[in-house]
Amino acid sequence: MLTSALALGGCATGPTANPADPLEPLNRGIFQFNETVDAAVVKPVAVAYNEVTPRPIRTGVSNFFANLGDGWSFVNNLLQAKPAAAMDSFFRFNINTLWGLFGLIDIASEMGIERHPEDFGQTLGRWGVPSGPYLVLPLFGPSTVRDAAARFGVDRPADPVQHVDHIPTRNSFTVLDLVDRRASLLRAGSLLDEAALDKYSFTRDVYLQKRRNDVHDGSPPSEDDAPSAEGGAAAGRSP
Repeated sequence: MLTSALALGGCATGPTANPADPLEPLNRGIFQFNETVDAAVVKPVAVAYNEVTPRPIRTGVSNFFANLGDGWSFVNNLLQAKPAAAMDSFFRFNINTLWGLFGLIDIASEMGIERHPEDFGQTLGRWGVPSGPYLVLPLFGPSTVRDAAARFGVDRPADPVQHVDHIPTRNSFTVLDLVDRRASLLRAGSLLDEAALDKYSFTRDVYLQKRRNDVHDGSPPSEDDAPSAEGGAAAGRSP
């Protein structure tokens, strides 16, 4: 698989090469591996989950994991010097945990409290750490060098699920989170399969643009002002 990907090396070195993706031959090989695993295992499980699980239960599962994310977003909003967003995340987490059955019911959204999802990769980007090359992770999918380091070095260890002592329970939560995320992308995945001539390039370009928007809260600088994709420009921005 990787041999065939390396044979596509011209895609990464020719005039149409994306400078943000110097690892394209390797990334394409990992991307194809992920596609194979998804088609054989993950997608069928996600489809079955959607078909056999009632919508209210699926909504509760999504709310539960999103509520855990709000707790971590509170920390990252503080680290990014965004007090208003941090307070929203703080109140969302506490309201939904205390009154929403540990997050199964999203009462905070019904109260009009906005969600501000942030992770440590975004925090690093805000303070000027460049994204580095695009990187496809086995099983985890699109990322960058910065985001991968933040994910496995900080985000994942901070995830409360990873601190559940009972291993079968911890693994069950991890798998449920994965299946729920994949189920939420079924429709988008079908549209992508139908529309994209080069699914790899389309996925890469969408991911990189989304991460720039995430780091800069939807107002990224122009490409001429941000040669490192994300580094530097965010540090002086007011919350």
